[in-house]
Amino acid sequence: MTSNPSTTPQDGDAASPTIEPPKGTAVGSVFVSNYPPFSAWRDDSLDTYRELLETPRPNPPALGLYLHIPFCRKRCKFCYFRVYTDKNAEQIQRYLDALAREVEIYGSQPAIAGRPLNFVYFGGGTPSYIAVKHLHELLQRIKTAMPWDAVEEVTFECEPGTLTESKVAAYREIGVTRLSLGVENFDDEILRNNGRAHVTKEIDRCLPWIQAQGFDQVNMDLIAGMVGETWDTWRDTVAKTIDLDPDSVTIYQMELPYNTVYSQGILSGGSSPVADWATKRAWNDYAIETMGAAGYEISSAYTLVKRRPGKEKSSRFAYRDSLWHGADLLGTGVASFGHLSGVHCQNSASWNGYLESLEAGELPLGRAFATAPTEQLTRELILQMKLGELNLDYFRDKFQIDPLTHFGAAFERLETRQMLQIDDAAGQVQLTRQGLLQVDSLLPEFYAPEYQNTRYT
Repeated sequence: MTSNPSTTPQDGDAASPTIEPPKGTAVGSVFVSNYPPFSAWRDDSLDTYRELLETPRPNPPALGLYLHIPFCRKRCKFCYFRVYTDKNAEQIQRYLDALAREVEIYGSQPAIAGRPLNFVYFGGGTPSYIAVKHLHELLQRIKTAMPWDAVEEVTFECEPGTLTESKVAAYREIGVTRLSLGVENFDDEILRNNGRAHVTKEIDRCLPWIQAQGFDQVNMDLIAGMVGETWDTWRDTVAKTIDLDPDSVTIYQMELPYNTVYSQGILSGGSSPVADWATKRAWNDYAIETMGAAGYEISSAYTLVKRRPGKEKSSRFAYRDSLWHGADLLGTGVASFGHLSGVHCQNSASWNGYLESLEAGELPLGRAFATAPTEQLTRELILQMKLGELNLDYFRDKFQIDPLTHFGAAFERLETRQMLQIDDAAGQVQLTRQGLLQVDSLLPEFYAPEYQNTRYT
């Protein structure tokens, strides 16, 4: 689960367990995944992106591949991704053929040809929705176009109810190292009310298959603040997660971008059914504390990891760390986002537009943004803040700019609010727990004036 914020929550201290019912969350994205805001991207930068593809780059950064599999059994009421629940087997095959063709086109570009892939991410939608046969056919073409010999990490997102024992074995066979399971909650009523396709018995059914395959890392996603959540149900979800002992746990706080079912109800005059931000932060804080007592450590504002001796890969997340340090990413699939040599790009968000472009032998590019060096600095800084700390010398060396000078006023404001602490002698900025729990609402402090108070998406 990721998103593009356009409004920010109100600041405030974490709520105590006695605060119920919640006041609700307003419509608007919060999660920051890129910079400048997506609303600033235009199609007039696409020529710059195309020119970059034609020119090999000396000493390029790490290269990743994102593969968007946009099919789901149901659309969750909080979902804002480009997903489809009405496609038949023939339409799915047509899409996967186009996806393979997109990777083949990229693999033939001078700026990409010969570069090793460092990480691969199968995202959705629901990658585990597609059949093993379709997956093998897709991978055969992709691996021919862009060999995976040097891949450090392959992440595959799964919805529990779509898994079979043969599917899980196939993921291991194709080289998946990090399997991410969209659990979200362990209360069946909450899952049903929020439109999730799976129920808890399907989680229990698939876990032995997953454990038997010995993936380097098994991640479980949770969402704090699903509609119907209470302190009792949240405590139960945290306890069951600890009992299952995944290698990492990713916890998102429920938000309401404009295109969700819940958001449309609110915009039509209804009240917000989602807990307020203070309550969600309190739930998230409880999970951090409780899981910390069970051996988990904070890896980012969203992720907790359990470090296991002799299994170092169980606590890494190459996709995240590479992207937040300026890696190139080929975003493939309908509506996918990528980044190459400082230029952001998004594919066509239309099913027909995406397919027809590739069937004509063209990349399905939709809009782009060519960033200036200071925008690249801002992008990396705000994304790395999600890790909970900044290494100031990293930015000084890479961008030849001192962040404490360039963003002095923003750092001062956040330090005054006790959201972070600055240790210039050690070359570090450290977020407080309060700051970490609401980091996405803090990041617009670092935006350039022209992007302040603008819609993010």
